[in-house]
Amino acid sequence: MELPPRPKLFDFHGVSMTHYFTDNWENIQNFQARPDDILIATYPKAGTTWVSYILDLLYFGQTAPERQTSLPIYERVPFLESDFHIIPPGTELADKLSTSPRLIKTHLPVQLVPKSFWEQNCRIVYVARNAKDNAVSYFHFDRMNQAHPEPGDWNNFLQRFMDGKMVFGSWYDHVTGWWEKKQTHSKILYLFYEDMVEDTGRELDRLCSFLGLSPSAEEKERVRGGVKFDNMKKNSMANCSTDPVMDFKISPFMRKGVCVCLCARERMRERNKH
Repeated sequence: MELPPRPKLFDFHGVSMTHYFTDNWENIQNFQARPDDILIATYPKAGTTWVSYILDLLYFGQTAPERQTSLPIYERVPFLESDFHIIPPGTELADKLSTSPRLIKTHLPVQLVPKSFWEQNCRIVYVARNAKDNAVSYFHFDRMNQAHPEPGDWNNFLQRFMDGKMVFGSWYDHVTGWWEKKQTHSKILYLFYEDMVEDTGRELDRLCSFLGLSPSAEEKERVRGGVKFDNMKKNSMANCSTDPVMDFKISPFMRKGVCVCLCARERMRERNKH
């Protein structure tokens, strides 16, 4: 299948976007959420697929195990605002979901989320990642993602990242906008990527508590094993290798899964022991 041409960045309601995320805007804004929908929200490359896979395993790993080997993650957890023209738009994929709850992902800043998610008081899981790791991961993502503009060299990319001239806008505005919304909306769980790396089990417990789930210790261990980075990277239904807008000849979608800041923290702890 021929990959789509690289798009141009433009201002859209004060946020930098490409047409692949605005062409279907009327249907996005009119999307009808359901009370039991769970929205997974992140800035790009902040752990979206990881949390999506965790939730899919928690809800359907035992009741519908065939999903794990027959449907790629982007069909199990549709990307709401996407419209790549070579697969159905995210709103259509979400509307066709037969699961309850429906798991839906978005990279939209909080002010652009369809109003029905607030009206239906849906649960929302937001994941934030530190700017340094997020920028590096985003750079390599843009190298292989045909739905984003060419990233250029690292220095120019980093400057654009700091200026907020990225698809889905400013990292700072995104993470702070959702943090501020959390203060007034009780059904937002705000997670940090670094915490998930440091202690996946602890954050899994937080997720379960937020969602009202009580999996057995055996079930939680099965989920933890399934979502380990190396396991997901080798899993064609989780690593986005079947996504037609991703060019794996340039870079894998899942690269290293490490946190520079977390590694630095661990090195500091080791030094302090001596």
